Amino acid sequence: MSIKIRKEDALNYHTQDQPGKIEVIPTKMLSTQLDLALAYSPGVAEPCLEIAEEQENAYKYTAKGNLVGVISNGTAVLGLGNIGPEASKPVMEGKGVLFKKFAGIDVFDIEINEEDPDEFIKIVKSLEPTFGGINLEDIKAPESFKIEETLREQMHIPLMHDDQHGTAIISSAGLLNALILVEKKIEDIYIVVNGAGASATACTKLYVSLGAKKENIVMLDSAGVIRKDRENLDPLKAPFATDRDINTLEEAIKGADMFLGLSKGDVLTQDHVRSMTKDPIVFALANPDPEISYQLATSARQDIIMATGRSDHPNQVNNVLGFPYIFRGALDVRATTINEEMKLAAVTALAELAREPVPDMVSKAYSVDKIVFGKDYLIPKPLDPRLITTISPAVAKAAMTSGVAKYHIKDWKQYHIDLEKRIGIDQKLISRIISRAKNDPKRVVFAEADNYKILKAAQIVAEEGIGIPILLGNKKHIDKLCEQYNLDLQDSQIIDTFKEEEKTEEFGRKLYEKRKRKGLTYYEGKKLMRDRNYFGAMMVQCGEADALISGLTKDYPKTILPALRIIGTEEGIDRVAGMYIISSKKGTFFFADTTVNVNPSAQELVEIIGLTARGVRFFDYEPRIGVLSYSNFGSSKGHIPEKTRNATALAKQKYPGLIIDGDIQANVAINTDIQQSNYPFSELAKDGANTFVFPDLASGNIAYKLVMELGGAEGIGPVLMGMNKPVHILQLGSSVREIVNMVAIAVVDAQWTEKKEARKSPKK
Repeated sequence: MSIKIRKEDALNYHTQDQPGKIEVIPTKMLSTQLDLALAYSPGVAEPCLEIAEEQENAYKYTAKGNLVGVISNGTAVLGLGNIGPEASKPVMEGKGVLFKKFAGIDVFDIEINEEDPDEFIKIVKSLEPTFGGINLEDIKAPESFKIEETLREQMHIPLMHDDQHGTAIISSAGLLNALILVEKKIEDIYIVVNGAGASATACTKLYVSLGAKKENIVMLDSAGVIRKDRENLDPLKAPFATDRDINTLEEAIKGADMFLGLSKGDVLTQDHVRSMTKDPIVFALANPDPEISYQLATSARQDIIMATGRSDHPNQVNNVLGFPYIFRGALDVRATTINEEMKLAAVTALAELAREPVPDMVSKAYSVDKIVFGKDYLIPKPLDPRLITTISPAVAKAAMTSGVAKYHIKDWKQYHIDLEKRIGIDQKLISRIISRAKNDPKRVVFAEADNYKILKAAQIVAEEGIGIPILLGNKKHIDKLCEQYNLDLQDSQIIDTFKEEEKTEEFGRKLYEKRKRKGLTYYEGKKLMRDRNYFGAMMVQCGEADALISGLTKDYPKTILPALRIIGTEEGIDRVAGMYIISSKKGTFFFADTTVNVNPSAQELVEIIGLTARGVRFFDYEPRIGVLSYSNFGSSKGHIPEKTRNATALAKQKYPGLIIDGDIQANVAINTDIQQSNYPFSELAKDGANTFVFPDLASGNIAYKLVMELGGAEGIGPVLMGMNKPVHILQLGSSVREIVNMVAIAVVDAQWTEKKEARKSPKK
């Protein structure tokens, strides 16, 4: 499903909070006069002198070694053309965000107002002292070829024009794997390349490096087949000119083993595909519309192997699979360039990764039971957490063996650990959840649809294919809000509980039957169904919706009560609990209970521990639980240390395989150095806790709110655990993005519930 982008959404995204997508954050303390004196004058003189004596010390005392310049002159921006350097800045910031998210690399984006390639080269060359690497971006051909080639000769840091080499590396990996499936050798295949720009020529050159023969390659540009007898033949295209007596794509494609398209949409027909040889490989990479649509290509040939640049089809050739990890490896060994050996190493690593067993967390992210190497899986998925620990070491090793590395990694096991820490593989958690939701969207009832944030979130949920919104509220008011804020929810069902006489009567009777022995009359049951939280909960209970979202405008207890009365807790579970997911620079952590149980007993804490452990595993993490207190293993007396100590002992008996310890202080639970020095017997001493169970609601609620506000962490939640069917209560005043994230969790919860119920039902 392609995502619909509205102009106002894109503009609002780039202006909210503060303009742009990046900021500079100090990495050292600046809280005292001494800190300031060390950071600047006079203390800064010492590292300056060290660097003046030995330039390589810049990597030791500054951020140079983890800093990439994303540089453009705005002459070939995405599909927008020559829009100028200022207009290219949002794209360059976006590239910087991807570097940071996927590889932990910091970026300064540099937009240069210079189209003359010689002057542009001088400017970029002069920036070498600042950066550990240079990513050239969105520079038009043929100038881009000269710029990159000259800068690679003149500069001594890794440099790559991603528009050329990114696509080349990813598509090469896909090609190698496709050839394995069709049992062909690259040196034997006949390749037709439609397009002769930067990407197309870079792809073709890399295919040749992998073994393809130039005489087996035909390239076309807008004028047709590039032939050796063409007048005024462009010297950049000359290496791929053919002496075959053909002029058109129709002539060239006959009998081809592979078609590579980097041109424009809909230039390849079904007849063209049918004229290719057995087991044809078609990489139609024009964006947003491929040279031939996936549907047309696969219906034309059953034996076709297809890749596109789109995320809604198998085998997406996506540059994000390459550039962050290639630069990561190059920076980590202080490579003086990105050479052919490093690019080929990235190709091989990517291809091999796709042939390895895929972790369950990746399969879950794409909502399939199993992802297996084959014609629909030639290239790793962008959310695969193994990418950084596969590609970056391969690139680093290639730099070392080819002699362009100034620093040599010796402990590869530690390097693997360092890579995971750098990016917080955990950052991909919500991305995986959203991907899982999109693969099987469920009906989500929004109990507060008379609120702009809810409606905006519902629109995003619908358009991104995360779920199917059902809106509870006054239709006139909802329509007015949609008109006021230019929201499109025409396809969403709207239910006004005050106008649903028949349904409120039906639901009221069901509630009466459920609670008549608890003092509820039929009249009261029907009246309660005017309350949208009761109505929405009953829709889920009766199978008319799959999940309920509420709580944006009401206190948590008032919102959860109707769901508890109607849906109730899961079989075998006596209570529910709330868990927050906290994502920070140190990783992802799980806090419970933060929303429901005020002062649980030791036995009740054991139930919360069980719910939390299962909840953490739901998100594909193995829980390491610290049961928190103000004491460490009996160092202080009191009710809370005693309660948490008892709860830990009981939990170890009930869940013998669980990694858990307590009573323990929060900082000690995280800090393995303290534990190994003072409490080496702790089950958390090796890796530290990633899950925290609090002794009471006050401490849990206070802790997560302080961490989010003061610690610069992001929170997802609260995730309600233990309900019989998916109900998730929003934090009062949640943002639109937080609502969308919670909906994604609710949808995945509904998917899990559906499978659970299917397992319970007897097979027919």
